[in-house]
Amino acid sequence: MAIGVQTGHRGIAVARDGCKSQAYSANHAGGQPVSGSTRQRSPVQRSIRSVRIYLNLASRMKVFGPNQLCIAEITYIHLSREFVYLAVVLDVFSRKVVGWSLGRTLQAKLSLCALEQAIATRPPPLGVVHHSDQGVQYTCRDYLQKLRDYKMLPSMSRPANPYDNATCESFLKTLKREEIHACAYRGFEHLHNRLWDFIEKYYNRCWLHSALRHCSPEEFEKEACQAKSEIASAAPIMTFFGV
Repeated sequence: MAIGVQTGHRGIAVARDGCKSQAYSANHAGGQPVSGSTRQRSPVQRSIRSVRIYLNLASRMKVFGPNQLCIAEITYIHLSREFVYLAVVLDVFSRKVVGWSLGRTLQAKLSLCALEQAIATRPPPLGVVHHSDQGVQYTCRDYLQKLRDYKMLPSMSRPANPYDNATCESFLKTLKREEIHACAYRGFEHLHNRLWDFIEKYYNRCWLHSALRHCSPEEFEKEACQAKSEIASAAPIMTFFGV
């Protein structure tokens, strides 16, 4: 979690833009029932989907280095004339944003672009765990095939159990407080440019985390690599049944 001294970016944003936009969790988006249906189905029937759901590996893991466990999430942002969507991929060890994508729709290509950027940024070794919720963007065929292509292991949270995505949720909360809620964006391109500055120049390089010994994500990774200790290079530990 960030310490209290991290207020510079928000202050600059307020001085420059002076207004706020609105951001909401993509998980809160709801649809309206279709009228005129001749057959009403129970909530249990409507919730059944023919998708493959994977074991929650993230809750059983303890990581000791980068590129062992990543977490993906989607949020949406309210601009003056439209809603746009942000998909992110974080490395759990350092809280570094390794991939992100901004789009105008919630189609699977949004999350797939963020994953492809993460893979390009740091090619995953065999067996990296990728954790997400059970949203259709992460359970679709193309997304799961991309994970298989790079020998990444899918992990998924149980329904209504967001705790394993806490690292991603913490980043999104910081992003909204320090950038999105402090700015008035002229449009999609302006938002995209500001997000690039915040993520690539500010958050990954300068944002200090108490959980990272008050280091930024990039600084924490550099220290772990330079140490070359047994702990820093150890494989992740995974436990089952409380053992």
